[in-house]
Amino acid sequence: MNPKIALTIAGSDPSGGAGIQADLKTFTALGVYGTAAIAGLTVQNTQGVRAAAPVDPALVRDQIAAVLDDLPVAATKLGMLSNAAVAGVVADLLEERRADFGVVVLDPVMVATSGDRLLQDEAVETVRDRLLPLADLITPNIPEAAVLLGSTPAGHLDESTAQALALRGLGARAVLLKGGHQSGEELTDVLADAEGVTLFTDGRIDTRNTHGTGCTLSSAIAAFSALHGDTIGSGISREAIGQARGYLLRAIASGAAWTLSRSPGTGHGPVDHLVGKARP
Repeated sequence: MNPKIALTIAGSDPSGGAGIQADLKTFTALGVYGTAAIAGLTVQNTQGVRAAAPVDPALVRDQIAAVLDDLPVAATKLGMLSNAAVAGVVADLLEERRADFGVVVLDPVMVATSGDRLLQDEAVETVRDRLLPLADLITPNIPEAAVLLGSTPAGHLDESTAQALALRGLGARAVLLKGGHQSGEELTDVLADAEGVTLFTDGRIDTRNTHGTGCTLSSAIAAFSALHGDTIGSGISREAIGQARGYLLRAIASGAAWTLSRSPGTGHGPVDHLVGKARP
């Protein structure tokens, strides 16, 4: 029996908490065979982003094609795509070979947990107009949803719900608007899809170690979608979304007290992607 295969197209994080590294850890932890195409390079750690550079668009396209030509991908996660040229070649390939990507989860990464910008302004239009309609699910946080809509960030749950529905109006098949930027002891994510609006609410975990949570959630949704056999057109199951959120919450709780940095009490550490796995 062969494992399900997932592909991540995203940026690299040398500190291992976000991006390609977080995606591959998540795929492995959840029992999915992970493949990857690097769309951008960053110089970052738990303290912030020092520099970022896109990968040559032709090389991004060739990486993706090499995977699709050889391996039956069940689900794809799209993350940091750097600039309009990179986002454009990804959109081109999606339009040409949509079935080869399997279920697609688009995490429109624009700003790191540290607040550093990761997506150039001219790429926003490509993400909104070309990639958003091709995805089965998009997973913006509150600031990212505001950028995509050209509006101010949602200040409360009713506004988050309205913005999730507005993003569906732009052509998204389904939207999971993450509520981590809201204040309060509870965290609510808003799912807007063909069945209506569903709220996922959990208690907030008090920790600074939230680096890469968005990457981890979107790759976990892709992994569970692959495992459940979710298909293009039928959409991503709510069960896959719920299981992915559960995995992320466990990973945050397990890594909440970690002090990996040489400067404890500063920056944002990673979550424990291998929560529940045996360690030496």
